[in-house]
Amino acid sequence: MFPFGNRHTFQTNLPDNPNEHGARMDLRDVQRQVDAYIGQFKEGYFPPLVNLARLTEEVGELARELNHRYGPKTKKPGEPDQDVALELADIVFVCVVLANQMGLDLQDAIERTLRKYEVRDADRWERK
Repeated sequence: MFPFGNRHTFQTNLPDNPNEHGARMDLRDVQRQVDAYIGQFKEGYFPPLVNLARLTEEVGELARELNHRYGPKTKKPGEPDQDVALELADIVFVCVVLANQMGLDLQDAIERTLRKYEVRDADRWERK
């Protein structure tokens, strides 16, 4: 198990009103916002395999930072820490891009995935 194992629980430092409208965005809002952003450029969406390569690059950046923090790899002298939250957000962004170009509803997909885990792992772990 990880050295920090089951000792941590999810705690967020998100503000109560994280955007100027006073409401949290759901994944459909994120998908619309990403589509509007990409839609302003003539090039539009890159092909799916290009975006898969981008996703791999972003996951590699996260892996590098986590390996520096929790693994045996030390940083080079003067190499700054990266913001893990932003690295994760880069991954989410590219996942949203892929979903958009394939016409997938990520809100529905994450709701179905959460239900899947709740059923599949209902008795798998010891409850608190």
